[in-house]
Amino acid sequence: MLDKVKNVIVVLSGKGGVGKSTVSTQLALALRETGYKVGLLDIDLCGPSVPYLLGLEGSDIYQCDEGWVPIYTDETKTLAVMSIGFLLKSRDDPVIWRGPKKTVMIKQFLTDVKWEELDYLIIDTPPGTSDEHITVMECMREVPCTGAVLVTTPQGVALDDVRKEITFCKKTGIKLLGIVENMSGFVCPHCTTCTNIFSSNGGVELANFAQVPHLGTLPIDPRMGVLVGSTSSVLSHLPDSSTAQVMRHIVQQLAAATAQPQEITA
Repeated sequence: MLDKVKNVIVVLSGKGGVGKSTVSTQLALALRETGYKVGLLDIDLCGPSVPYLLGLEGSDIYQCDEGWVPIYTDETKTLAVMSIGFLLKSRDDPVIWRGPKKTVMIKQFLTDVKWEELDYLIIDTPPGTSDEHITVMECMREVPCTGAVLVTTPQGVALDDVRKEITFCKKTGIKLLGIVENMSGFVCPHCTTCTNIFSSNGGVELANFAQVPHLGTLPIDPRMGVLVGSTSSVLSHLPDSSTAQVMRHIVQQLAAATAQPQEITA
């Protein structure tokens, strides 16, 4: 039930391993710390990592007359989370489903979760352009999707796959809000110097090619590892880091693009 959700943002990637779930999670946390009410929906059915990233593994979900009740990260109820990971007994349990069963589960996640009033719902999707994405887009016809954020890394193989995702968005009528280049350069935890270990500016070039905004370039920062298993945002934990500065800029751009003005604080 998305009737109380003002903006639905789908986070996509053409290739696995580009840090899409981490970007989705930190984006949701950054939006919440900026003052918005946020939902985070993890529909990466075969690789649900959001519960692990937020330290919510083992949480029990319940059903009410209106559907599943999402997990709230604290008593303020400013961040609600739903993932198939909550339905698995163990992180090691595989989801061995054919397409039709995946489709049914995704439809349930999109229509049978009791979301309260939200400024943003961030949907973390699986990589690729297969059944799961088509199902999401079909469900979004009833509740318009605000747009998509594409996540890539600088390597050529990732950029090639994201080009396919751009074509998918255009063919299905999804507005592209912009591209985030992740894992671009390595930030030394001691001197904070950023060194390019892969190619660079691939996200910028891809954004220019697609004629969409380049939202930001996120480096590899080993200090981000301490955030895994917690609900802390990089904005509050590492406020002076380059990662926090980029994430703050991404939030500003998305807020402007979705007509949700809000003062950005550290």
